[in-house]
Order: sequence, then C-alpha cells, then structure tokens
Amino acid sequence: MLPRSRTMPSRIHHGVVEKRQDIMQYLQVEARATVDNETETINTEANYSKSFDDDGRLKRTGTFWTASSHIITAVIGSGVLSLAWAVGQLGWVAGPIIMILFALVILYTSNLLSQCYRSGDLVTGPRNYTYMEAVKAHLGGRKVKICGIIQYINLFGVAIGYTIAASVSMMAIKISNCFHKSHGNDPCHMSSNGYMITFGIIEIFFSQIPDFDQVWWLSIVAAIMSFTYSFIGLALGIAETAENKEIKGSLTGISIGTLTHAGTVTSTQKLWRSFQALGAIAFAYSYSIILIEIQDTIKAPPAEYKTMKKATYLSIFVTTTFYMLCGCMGYAAFGDEAPGNLLTGSANIAIVVHLVGAYQVYCQPLFAFVEKWSAQKWSKSDFITAEYDLPIPVYGVFQVNLFRIVWRTVFVIVTTVIAMLLPFFNDVVGLLGALGFWPLTIYFPIEMYMSQKKIKKWSKQWVGLQILSFGCLLVSVAAAVGSVAGVVLDLKTYKPFKTSY
Repeated sequence: MLPRSRTMPSRIHHGVVEKRQDIMQYLQVEARATVDNETETINTEANYSKSFDDDGRLKRTGTFWTASSHIITAVIGSGVLSLAWAVGQLGWVAGPIIMILFALVILYTSNLLSQCYRSGDLVTGPRNYTYMEAVKAHLGGRKVKICGIIQYINLFGVAIGYTIAASVSMMAIKISNCFHKSHGNDPCHMSSNGYMITFGIIEIFFSQIPDFDQVWWLSIVAAIMSFTYSFIGLALGIAETAENKEIKGSLTGISIGTLTHAGTVTSTQKLWRSFQALGAIAFAYSYSIILIEIQDTIKAPPAEYKTMKKATYLSIFVTTTFYMLCGCMGYAAFGDEAPGNLLTGSANIAIVVHLVGAYQVYCQPLFAFVEKWSAQKWSKSDFITAEYDLPIPVYGVFQVNLFRIVWRTVFVIVTTVIAMLLPFFNDVVGLLGALGFWPLTIYFPIEMYMSQKKIKKWSKQWVGLQILSFGCLLVSVAAAVGSVAGVVLDLKTYKPFKTSY
C-alpha cells in the first residue's frame, strides 16, 4: 500500500538499534562540510541541500498524484463489499445521503489533520512522522497513550476482521463450485473453520517477513487486487440490474418482517441494523491512521499540507463516487437480500489475495512496536534480540529471530481463534468502524488542530468543532451499539467453532 515508511523503527540487532542509512549519509555530508577549502564547503552544502530535507532525511519525492493514489489505495479495501448491505439497511434516501455526509466530514477532518504534520509553523515547523508523534507533539500527556491503545486495538481488530472476510470469500468460491456441480440441488452448507485455519497458516508464514520494507511487493499485489474485485463488484451489480430490468430496494431500506439468516427482522432489529450500517460505512472510509505517514512522503515546496489538501479532495471525490456506484448498484441489483459480500464465485480469489497482503500492511506496524519495546525492555536477552543467519537456496540469507517467530505466530493464532469464535463479517466490520471512527478520524484531529491554531475556548470556531465532535461521537456510539446487538442476535443461532454457511 505504501513504500518503506520513514516512520518505522530501525532494525534491532542484539539489542542495538541500527543507525539509519540516511542519517549516516547526513553525518558524512556534515563531516565533509568541515574541510578548510571554502569553495569545497559551499559545494558540499549545496549538494546537501539537494539531497536532504530540512530534517536531515533524504529528499521526499512524493507529489499530488502519488499522495492521491496512496489515499485511494488505502481507502478502497474490503469495506467496499459491505456497502450494498449498508445501503440496504438505510434505504434509497438515507443510504446515499449518509455516505455523502461521511465523505464531507472525513474530508474536513483530514484537512485539519494534514495541518498537524508540522508543529508550530505549517511550512518550517518540526515534522511529525506518524499519527502518534503528531498527538504527542500537539497534545502530549495521557492522550498519547490513549491514542496508542486505540490504534493498536484497532489494528488487532482489523486482523480479526480480515481473517473472517478471507474465510467468507474462500467459502464463496467453494459454494459456487458446489452449486455448479449439483446444478443447484445441493444447499452446499459448510464450516468456516477450515478456511480460517488455512488463512491463519498463510499469515503465520508471511508474518515472518522481518520488516515493513520487505512486504512492499505484497502490498502492491494487494492494491491491484482491491481495485480488481471492486470493479468486478460494480460490474456484477450493473449486470444483475440490467438482467432483472428493474431497480430493487425501497426508500427506507430492509422491510420489517423480512426473513434473514438470523431470523425475521423486527422493528428493534431494523434500528440496530441501521446503526450497524453506519459503522460499515465508517470502516469503508477510514484512513486517518496513515494520513500523516502518507503526507511524510510529499516533497516541498509547496508546503506539504497544501499538496495533501488537494490530494484529499481528489481522493475523497473519487472514492465517494466509486462507493456510491458500488453500494447503490449492489442494492439496486439485490434489494433487501443484498449480501455482506457482494461478489460470488472465483472473483473472490482477488479478495483473498488482497487480504493476505492487507493483513501484513496493517499488522507490521504493530509487530514492529512490540518488538522494539521488548528489545529495549530486555536488551540482554538473546531470545529477544539475537538474530541468526539462515541460508535459503535461491533467496539467500534470511535472518531469524526466535522472539519474532514465537510472538508473531502466537498473534496470528489468537486472531484466528477469535475470528472462529465470532465469524460475523458485517457485525465485526461495523464494530471496527465504530471504534476507530470518532477517536482517530474526528476527536484527535480536531483537538490537535485547536492546539495548533491556539483556538480559544468558547469561541465560535471552538463551539462549532465541539458540536461536530460530539455529533460524530453519537454516531460512533450508535454504530457500536448496533454492531454489538448484531453479534448478540447472531449468537442466538450460533455454536462455537461450528458455524456453517
């Protein structure tokens, strides 16, 4: 999804943090600048200014177009598959309106967050390389720890959600083949456990890749797959609508009395499902957690926040248009029966491949955080810090760390087991969207912006921002309640490790 992050911690070898190559080059340039010859000094400084930014790091080369592509790639993911279902819960009136409102709110708060990339002066102030660093620089105190906890819980939850989504897609392939072989006579019910375990084994293997920079190829493949299945989903909705020669659905969404896999929809369930749909839409739009990292790739001048603002406008416009088409066409094609996963058959292969890479993109920062903290905490432990060279034919030498093997394997096993206990895709997606939307997309960006601009308490702008924050908090709470209610409802017809579709 993104190239090697400038924000990832350095490699740790026997408890010693390796020096960054760009800093070494910086120091070498400074050393060369001390030569006595004045002309050589000037030339060296000129070369330095051409090769390094104001923070001593290698020149950033990102542009409006690269930033836009990063945002679009980050936003368009597996969440797009649940949009038809979400519109189905809200109906033709509320569904598109709420999707547009989410887009406008995220567009606004993303612009606020982009102005927090530098502390103090927007053009020359110190850079913040990650979301956490921005929170630390502008807010500090307990809010940094709270932000970190929310971030890493969110990443942990994403790993669970992706495991569920991958198993659903793998089963969809199997079910499609079963239907074709039996000509529709076999109901083709099957358990999701085997597919989750298979996905978990694959992730255990890929999780042993030591660093974020070494999964770049997996990230590129995942990005290509995300666009592939999104366009297939859109085409499927259009084709289904054209074949039926009618637009399904209603103005108010799924009707009370409709029979679903969890039973008949009651008036109370209709409310919970509508709230849950809010979380699904929030999950589909969420990308604030990596906005600062994307901005850290942009070259200057012009000021990074100006380029990021333009990129955000284009990206949100493209994403919203795409989401509207996918969500609305899916609802038009399937109506109240719009599934949580819009795709059928072999098209789900693209989802599985995407989720294999996306799992690593989101989990590698969490892996790096735990390993860096552990190496600092137990710097004398060979189990945690020592790395051993393992020769692999064709590949070359692969560095093995015992702690990395054990901890990452345990992490994948835990997320897989939890996914097997709660295999409800729409409910989990809604809950993840609810938990991450308000704190990471609304609250912290607004609080950092007010600190950055020194907005006075009870001023008109302060009141307006607080109203926006409180309103979005209510939306997140409603979405969380709806998702939890959905899980509770599903649990009534659920037996642990025996879920079948």
